[in-house]
Amino acid sequence: MEQNTSNTALLVMDMQAGIVAMLPDSSAIIENVSKAIKAARNNNIPVIYVVVGFRNGAPEVSKRNKGFSAAKAHFSTVDMDEFMKVHPDLFPAEGELTVIKRRVSAFAGSDLEMILRSFDIQHMVLTGIATSGVVLSTLREAADKDYKMTVLSDCCADRDEEVHRILTTKVFPSQADVLTVDEWI
Repeated sequence: MEQNTSNTALLVMDMQAGIVAMLPDSSAIIENVSKAIKAARNNNIPVIYVVVGFRNGAPEVSKRNKGFSAAKAHFSTVDMDEFMKVHPDLFPAEGELTVIKRRVSAFAGSDLEMILRSFDIQHMVLTGIATSGVVLSTLREAADKDYKMTVLSDCCADRDEEVHRILTTKVFPSQADVLTVDEWI
Protein backbone atom coordinates (compact mmCIF):
# COMPACT_ATOMS: atom_id res chain seq x y z
CA MET A 1 0.00 0.00 0.00
CA GLU A 2 1.45 3.29 -1.07
CA GLN A 3 -0.96 5.42 0.94
CA ASN A 4 -0.31 6.41 4.54
CA THR A 5 -2.16 3.74 6.50
CA SER A 6 -1.98 5.29 9.94
CA ASN A 7 -5.32 6.62 11.12
CA THR A 8 -7.06 4.67 8.34
CA ALA A 9 -9.94 2.19 8.58
CA LEU A 10 -11.59 -0.01 5.97
CA LEU A 11 -15.40 0.06 6.19
CA VAL A 12 -17.25 -3.00 4.88
CA MET A 13 -20.83 -1.75 4.61
CA ASP A 14 -24.08 -3.65 4.15
CA MET A 15 -22.28 -6.77 2.95
CA GLN A 16 -24.94 -8.90 4.60
CA ALA A 17 -25.75 -12.24 3.01
CA GLY A 18 -29.33 -11.20 2.13
CA ILE A 19 -28.22 -7.91 0.58
CA VAL A 20 -25.38 -9.50 -1.40
CA ALA A 21 -27.89 -12.06 -2.70
CA MET A 22 -29.91 -9.25 -4.33
CA LEU A 23 -27.11 -8.63 -6.85
CA PRO A 24 -27.38 -10.53 -10.13
CA ASP A 25 -23.69 -11.56 -9.91
CA SER A 26 -22.04 -11.07 -6.55
CA SER A 27 -18.90 -13.14 -7.09
CA ALA A 28 -16.72 -10.22 -8.29
CA ILE A 29 -17.62 -7.89 -5.42
CA ILE A 30 -17.14 -10.66 -2.85
CA GLU A 31 -13.72 -11.45 -4.29
CA ASN A 32 -12.69 -7.79 -4.40
CA VAL A 33 -13.93 -6.94 -0.90
CA SER A 34 -12.21 -10.08 0.41
CA LYS A 35 -8.98 -8.86 -1.20
CA ALA A 36 -9.41 -5.42 0.44
CA ILE A 37 -10.05 -7.02 3.84
CA LYS A 38 -6.95 -9.19 3.53
CA ALA A 39 -4.82 -6.19 2.54
CA ALA A 40 -6.17 -4.12 5.43
CA ARG A 41 -5.49 -6.90 7.93
CA ASN A 42 -1.97 -7.42 6.54
CA ASN A 43 -1.27 -3.69 6.96
CA ASN A 44 -2.80 -3.39 10.46
CA ILE A 45 -5.66 -1.25 9.16
CA PRO A 46 -8.78 -1.76 11.27
CA VAL A 47 -11.69 -3.37 9.41
CA ILE A 48 -15.03 -2.07 10.62
CA TYR A 49 -18.19 -3.81 9.49
CA VAL A 50 -21.39 -1.78 9.18
CA VAL A 51 -24.72 -3.57 8.92
CA VAL A 52 -28.27 -2.29 8.65
CA GLY A 53 -30.80 -3.73 11.03
CA PHE A 54 -33.69 -3.10 13.35
CA ARG A 55 -35.20 -4.47 16.52
CA ASN A 56 -37.79 -7.19 16.06
CA GLY A 57 -40.88 -5.61 14.53
CA ALA A 58 -38.78 -2.72 13.13
CA PRO A 59 -40.06 -0.03 15.53
CA GLU A 60 -37.32 2.32 14.25
CA VAL A 61 -38.98 2.52 10.83
CA SER A 62 -41.25 5.55 10.51
CA LYS A 63 -44.14 5.57 8.07
CA ARG A 64 -42.70 8.89 6.83
CA ASN A 65 -39.52 7.16 5.64
CA LYS A 66 -40.37 6.27 2.04
CA GLY A 67 -37.53 3.80 1.52
CA PHE A 68 -37.68 1.80 4.71
CA SER A 69 -41.44 2.00 5.33
CA ALA A 70 -42.09 0.15 2.07
CA ALA A 71 -40.13 -2.78 3.52
CA LYS A 72 -41.37 -2.52 7.14
CA ALA A 73 -43.86 -5.37 6.77
CA HIS A 74 -41.04 -7.56 5.44
CA PHE A 75 -38.63 -6.45 8.20
CA SER A 76 -41.28 -7.23 10.80
CA THR A 77 -41.23 -10.91 9.82
CA VAL A 78 -37.47 -11.31 9.42
CA ASP A 79 -35.15 -12.69 12.08
CA MET A 80 -32.97 -9.59 12.46
CA ASP A 81 -30.06 -11.51 13.96
CA GLU A 82 -29.91 -13.58 10.77
CA PHE A 83 -30.53 -10.58 8.51
CA MET A 84 -27.62 -8.64 10.01
CA LYS A 85 -25.08 -11.45 9.49
CA VAL A 86 -22.23 -10.52 7.19
CA HIS A 87 -21.79 -12.73 4.11
CA PRO A 88 -19.85 -15.84 5.22
CA ASP A 89 -17.01 -15.20 2.72
CA LEU A 90 -16.40 -11.78 4.33
CA PHE A 91 -17.05 -12.61 7.96
CA PRO A 92 -15.35 -10.45 10.60
CA ALA A 93 -12.24 -11.82 12.28
CA GLU A 94 -12.06 -12.04 16.05
CA GLY A 95 -11.80 -8.58 17.53
CA GLU A 96 -13.13 -6.75 14.48
CA LEU A 97 -16.05 -4.47 15.22
CA THR A 98 -19.53 -4.53 13.74
CA VAL A 99 -21.59 -1.35 13.86
CA ILE A 100 -25.39 -1.52 13.50
CA LYS A 101 -27.00 1.39 11.67
CA ARG A 102 -30.69 2.16 11.42
CA ARG A 103 -30.78 4.09 8.15
CA VAL A 104 -28.81 4.40 4.91
CA SER A 105 -25.71 6.29 6.10
CA ALA A 106 -23.25 4.33 8.23
CA PHE A 107 -23.49 7.18 10.76
CA ALA A 108 -27.30 7.18 11.08
CA GLY A 109 -28.44 5.67 14.36
CA SER A 110 -25.05 4.04 14.99
CA ASP A 111 -22.01 4.55 17.19
CA LEU A 112 -19.65 4.68 14.19
CA GLU A 113 -18.40 8.18 14.88
CA MET A 114 -17.53 7.28 18.47
CA ILE A 115 -15.63 4.20 17.26
CA LEU A 116 -13.73 6.27 14.66
CA ARG A 117 -12.76 8.85 17.30
CA SER A 118 -11.64 6.18 19.77
CA PHE A 119 -9.33 4.68 17.10
CA ASP A 120 -8.26 8.18 15.99
CA ILE A 121 -9.42 7.34 12.45
CA GLN A 122 -9.16 10.28 10.06
CA HIS A 123 -9.27 8.38 6.74
CA MET A 124 -11.98 5.94 5.73
CA VAL A 125 -11.79 3.50 2.83
CA LEU A 126 -15.32 2.60 1.74
CA THR A 127 -16.73 -0.62 0.30
CA GLY A 128 -20.35 -1.67 0.16
CA ILE A 129 -23.75 -2.25 -1.34
CA ALA A 130 -25.31 -0.10 -2.68
CA THR A 131 -23.17 2.55 -4.29
CA SER A 132 -26.25 4.81 -4.48
CA GLY A 133 -27.20 4.00 -0.89
CA VAL A 134 -24.78 3.41 1.96
CA VAL A 135 -21.66 4.41 0.01
CA LEU A 136 -23.09 7.71 -1.25
CA SER A 137 -24.73 8.64 2.06
CA THR A 138 -21.70 7.72 4.15
CA LEU A 139 -19.27 9.49 1.81
CA ARG A 140 -21.30 12.71 1.86
CA GLU A 141 -21.69 12.75 5.62
CA ALA A 142 -18.05 11.80 6.28
CA ALA A 143 -16.81 14.50 3.90
CA ASP A 144 -18.92 17.05 5.79
CA LYS A 145 -17.26 15.79 8.99
CA ASP A 146 -13.80 16.41 7.42
CA TYR A 147 -12.69 12.81 7.06
CA LYS A 148 -10.28 11.91 4.25
CA MET A 149 -12.10 9.48 2.00
CA THR A 150 -11.22 6.73 -0.45
CA VAL A 151 -13.83 4.71 -2.33
CA LEU A 152 -12.83 1.33 -3.78
CA SER A 153 -14.96 1.40 -6.92
CA ASP A 154 -14.80 -2.34 -7.60
CA CYS A 155 -15.65 -3.08 -3.97
CA CYS A 156 -18.98 -1.29 -4.34
CA ALA A 157 -22.01 -2.38 -6.31
CA ASP A 158 -25.44 -1.13 -7.23
CA ARG A 159 -28.35 -2.84 -8.92
CA ASP A 160 -28.12 -0.08 -11.54
CA GLU A 161 -24.68 -0.26 -13.18
CA GLU A 162 -25.15 3.17 -14.82
CA VAL A 163 -25.77 4.81 -11.42
CA HIS A 164 -22.66 3.07 -10.04
CA ARG A 165 -20.58 4.32 -12.98
CA ILE A 166 -21.81 7.92 -12.72
CA LEU A 167 -21.25 8.06 -8.96
CA THR A 168 -17.76 6.55 -9.06
CA THR A 169 -16.55 8.52 -12.09
CA LYS A 170 -18.37 11.86 -11.85
CA VAL A 171 -19.73 12.43 -8.32
CA PHE A 172 -17.40 10.76 -5.80
CA PRO A 173 -14.09 12.19 -7.13
CA SER A 174 -15.05 15.65 -5.84
CA GLN A 175 -14.96 14.34 -2.25
CA ALA A 176 -12.83 11.20 -2.33
CA ASP A 177 -10.02 9.37 -4.04
CA VAL A 178 -11.67 6.70 -6.18
CA LEU A 179 -9.46 3.66 -6.73
CA THR A 180 -9.81 0.00 -7.58
CA VAL A 181 -8.81 -2.48 -4.90
CA ASP A 182 -5.62 -3.33 -6.82
CA GLU A 183 -4.67 0.37 -7.03
CA TRP A 184 -5.28 0.71 -3.29
CA ILE A 185 -3.19 -2.36 -2.45
